[in-house]
Amino acid sequence: MKKQTVFTYPGEKIAVQWDSCLCIHMGECGYARGELFVGGRDPWCQPDLVSLNETMDIVTRCPSGALSYEVKDGSVREMPAAENTVHVSYNGPLFVRGELDIEGAGDDMPGSKHRAALCRCGLSQNKPFCDNSHTGGKFTDFGAVGEQGEGFKQAGGKLKVTALKDGPLLLEGNLTIVASSGRPAWRGTSTALCRCGQSNNKPFCDGSHVGAGFKSG
Repeated sequence: MKKQTVFTYPGEKIAVQWDSCLCIHMGECGYARGELFVGGRDPWCQPDLVSLNETMDIVTRCPSGALSYEVKDGSVREMPAAENTVHVSYNGPLFVRGELDIEGAGDDMPGSKHRAALCRCGLSQNKPFCDNSHTGGKFTDFGAVGEQGEGFKQAGGKLKVTALKDGPLLLEGNLTIVASSGRPAWRGTSTALCRCGQSNNKPFCDGSHVGAGFKSG
């Protein structure tokens, strides 16, 4: 029997969905004040204990897209961030936000249409998504960004993310790359980002995946 990975926590006005395959336990939900998420409680998520707006706010803090929500009457839905961004984390994944079109992300992964944590160490067993393998693999990159890009005319719009076979992540669309320091560093409309962990020009691909024998499958 296939192991259940997606869990739904219904409330009177809103239902919260949690996808354990996407969760990397950042703690944005568990550390949030209030009674929506309480570790050790069964069920740990209880939407009726907080307001509708508070539920939506906390759910959309989740950087991996593991959490999503559905308002019962359909009056509200999550909207993409006004600007597509990739935050290069310190020794960790690429945190992507915006109007995302990630190749391979199914309709049963609604959170990934707006938020995702993408592997850049090459070790994840859930590529292109991060599964925290960078921790045990002792991946090291402090998240500096040395290039500026050619810019774009207007922020927003769809950002297509394609994981090339045995190669980098190809991003197409208006995009800002933010260094781990919080500095908006690179702006452009197309780039290839390293996901093998071996590039000497991180976060950008420099072709090192070829010599490293990186396999995406």
